[in-house]
Order: sequence, then structure tokens, then C-alpha cells
Amino acid sequence: MLREFVIADGTRPEDAAQVCREALWVLRPALHTVYLDAYSDEPWPPEVAGAYDLAVALGEATAPDGFRGDHRMGIQIDVRDDIQFGVLLELAPHTIGAEGYRGDRQVFSAADTGTSLWFALTEEQHGRLLARLDEPGISAAVSAAPPRRRRRWWPSSWGFHPRP
Repeated sequence: MLREFVIADGTRPEDAAQVCREALWVLRPALHTVYLDAYSDEPWPPEVAGAYDLAVALGEATAPDGFRGDHRMGIQIDVRDDIQFGVLLELAPHTIGAEGYRGDRQVFSAADTGTSLWFALTEEQHGRLLARLDEPGISAAVSAAPPRRRRRWWPSSWGFHPRP
């Protein structure tokens, strides 16, 4: 069973970035599909310039022939490739969007240039994440996600539909 987690309120940006990277390390073996947007609402930190250049090159190299869209959006990352995974580790904490899936279930989302982070972990993965975050002393930066609001179902002449 997966539990959902977010960044705790008041977490320093550098700690949130570390939580993002450590969550990706823990999730790496379980990730099947990952997409990364090579965009940020703020200037990219100088230390990630090389990763940004690699992401843009990857987006251009993997775009279908004749693709006229934006090569920097929805770049598919192969997490089994150490170089591509390194790009993800560097850029995910600063991007407007990164998503990771296990099968068809989303288990990771980083967005809003480092201010939004969500991930779903098994108990074993959660324990490994906390152990990785204990070393730098930031395990308190991980917080259980608030429960999702349940929608009430109401009958209609066409069957059951979610209540607006």
C-alpha cells in the first residue's frame, strides 16, 4: 500500500530540494516512466547548467521526426541510464514540472519551481527515505499528505455522477 507525502510547511528551499532528490533515489527502482520539463519560473541555478543543456539535447534527440512542438516540455527520462537520472536529480527540484509513474500510477510530482513536491511510497520506501534524510538532519521536512477530499456520489437519470 502506498502512502502520500509532501514537503512540510516552512521547509527551507535547499532542504526541499534535497528531499526531492532523495525521494527520487528511493523511487528509482520502481519508476517506469518519468517526464521532465526543462523550464523554471526562476533562473536555473548555475550548478545545474550542464544538466539543463543535457535535458534540452535529450528533448531534441528524442522528439519524433517532424515534431514542431516544444522540445523542452515532457522530456522522457530513462531512470536506468545514470546520466539521464543525474539530469533528473539536478533539474527536478527547480522545474515547473516533473512526473514519475509506476505503471499507470503516478508516484512522484515536482512542480512550481521547487515549491511543490508530492510522492507516494511504500512503508519500506518511506523508511529508506527517512534514513537518507536523517544523515543531513532534515527528515522532518517530509510530511504525510493531507487526506484527499472524497466526492459524494449522487444518483441521476443517467446513473451515478460526482457531485459538483
